Amino acid sequence: MSRKKDKKKSSKGKNKGNLTHIIKRLFDKNPTAILSHKQICDELAIKDKELRKSVFHILENLINSEYLREVGHGIYKKNQHSKVYEGELETTSRGSGYVMVDELESDIFIHQKNLNNALNGDIVKVALNSRSTSKKPEGEILEVLKRERTQFVGTIQLHDNFAFFVSDNPRNKVDIYIPKEKINGALDADKVLVKITAWPKNKEKPFGEVVEVLKSNSANDNEVISILVNHGIEFKFPKEVIEEAEKIGMDLDPEEVKKRRDFRDILTFTIDPVDAKDFDDALSLRQLENGHYEVGVHIADVSHYVRPGTAMDKEALKRSNSVYLVDRVIPMLPEQLSNMACSLRPNEDKYSFSAVFEIDEKGNIHHEWFGKTVIHSDRRFTYEEAQEIIEGKTDPLEKEILFLDKIAKTYREKRIKKGAISFESEEMRFELDKQGNPVRTYVKISKDANKLIEEFMLLANKKVAEFIGKRKKGEDFIPFIYRTHDKPSMEKIMLFRTFIDKFGYDIDFTHPDQIAMAMNKLLDDIRYKNEAGIIQTMAIRSMAKAVYETRNIGHYGLSFEFYTHFTSPIRRYADLIVHRILFNELHNVSHKYGSELDDMAKRISRNERKAVEAERDSNKYFQVLLMKDKVGQTFDGIVSGLAEFGMFVKLTENHCEGMVPLNEIPGDRFYFDADNYRIIGAKTEEEYNFGDAVKIRVKEVDTIKKQINLEIV
Repeated sequence: MSRKKDKKKSSKGKNKGNLTHIIKRLFDKNPTAILSHKQICDELAIKDKELRKSVFHILENLINSEYLREVGHGIYKKNQHSKVYEGELETTSRGSGYVMVDELESDIFIHQKNLNNALNGDIVKVALNSRSTSKKPEGEILEVLKRERTQFVGTIQLHDNFAFFVSDNPRNKVDIYIPKEKINGALDADKVLVKITAWPKNKEKPFGEVVEVLKSNSANDNEVISILVNHGIEFKFPKEVIEEAEKIGMDLDPEEVKKRRDFRDILTFTIDPVDAKDFDDALSLRQLENGHYEVGVHIADVSHYVRPGTAMDKEALKRSNSVYLVDRVIPMLPEQLSNMACSLRPNEDKYSFSAVFEIDEKGNIHHEWFGKTVIHSDRRFTYEEAQEIIEGKTDPLEKEILFLDKIAKTYREKRIKKGAISFESEEMRFELDKQGNPVRTYVKISKDANKLIEEFMLLANKKVAEFIGKRKKGEDFIPFIYRTHDKPSMEKIMLFRTFIDKFGYDIDFTHPDQIAMAMNKLLDDIRYKNEAGIIQTMAIRSMAKAVYETRNIGHYGLSFEFYTHFTSPIRRYADLIVHRILFNELHNVSHKYGSELDDMAKRISRNERKAVEAERDSNKYFQVLLMKDKVGQTFDGIVSGLAEFGMFVKLTENHCEGMVPLNEIPGDRFYFDADNYRIIGAKTEEEYNFGDAVKIRVKEVDTIKKQINLEIV
């Protein structure tokens, strides 16, 4: 009591400077304290009204100088940081998070207590803690700059006068408070779509309302909607976008056709998956009088229909790309465009934007041309049909297919010799019954027909990027969006080397310039071995991620100095931008894009990551559906992942992946040896390594958590 009286005496009559020093000393002694104005005055025994008013002004000044920050209305905390960044928050199921910042090599770790109402996907302002090291920076979120999503799918819990909403997504830990008048007829435990309406600064939980009750949908529909919404992906088009799309007809304007190079009399065809609905690329081929060949890469002219500033354009940018889930596609553009007006369907005249090359028998390019065209696809091949021709089946177009296959193989061989990495594409696919439930899985492997199309799309993308990237307007390069891929970090490469040591492969990755060559040798050595899939997956993870940027750094994985995306504007907004810039440059039209192009590139990259995560969650869900009636059954498997909490196993029969918890591995007390990347028994020293063959039993299948729990037999 006497101490407080002393403080009171020392406080009264102090000038503002001294009072500032006293308040700072209070927070310096209690650096983690969170104090209100009243608590500060009580701690310092300040009861005089004028002095209490002065404290308010001093606190405001300390916020402006970034010594303090306001964590709630009239609630203050000392800033424990050295620098402030902006980035995207990615939360984990355990409640903590990471902020991805372009300027830093490593993500910033955010403890759960320092999230400060930020949610997964939000764009935030984050401060590095002064205690952070450069290797493992830790930070605290100061402010949510942009709420990435305000709608969520989950379960409602009714109480007498209110309800709480619990999200399906384990990354969204926050519950939403819903007033009784905002539950929209929902019953207890209903699956609902909820929107956050407000989040007051001094409240731990946001306020919301039920937008839609989802109980009328099938379980699969609800789960897919949940996946999409919880990743911030729109699954319905706004009314004005649909209305705008429906005004677009299928007939071509004769006046517009006159402005274009006409390819309708030249042999043209598409090669696509058997279940494809949108065809955004076609190839044409004819022999020229000089003996060379003219190969046209024709891309759907989406830019003719989707004009800047329209409702369709704004929605396409918002989505940035189509999302391919197991049982459906969420398109970037309405069906009237993606499957009809823009789709290069057989036996229909279509507008296209083309890259045309004069090529000799060895694949050398003698001339290139870019421009708007009109085409007529004479035939639609599936990949399987084209592959049969490559493997010897007779066909009226076998000469053309075999020539293009020969050139594609030449280009691929040159790329790999130059340093491109020869990853082989393998995709797990599901066969669904009439009700949309999975009955089996299969692996779709990229064959020569797939690679044929891939090489000519790569050629068009590279040549468009070179055409724009090497031109200048005055002293400045033309604003453009590149598809870039950085060199891998040596830290990740060394981790990968530790991993492949377990399989007995000794590869020299010490010199950065030799990584691609060493990686290709490894991939070639393992191509027909059991561990090939696992090693390639880990090799891909050791690489940097490809992104969209306005600054060109080249594409490491393809070994291209210039690369962009030009060939899929139906499903990627980046390609639509590239079409517009290329058209403007060909016609000497001034570019409308300025500094916002960089923001667009970042947004598109961010939305691409969201789409990949949604596709991964969809895959997990359908794996769980396939396995839910197999509890108790025994399978052969391969160890596909190791972690501190358990061991992942991929089943040989159906490629589904589950986990054996570390503490449930029988025979010993097992632990994860991070240095040697293995799980080992403390007493027996029995080991489990990547690629080990194991026999497992399905113990439990959780459709809500999308988990398959396994046990060692």
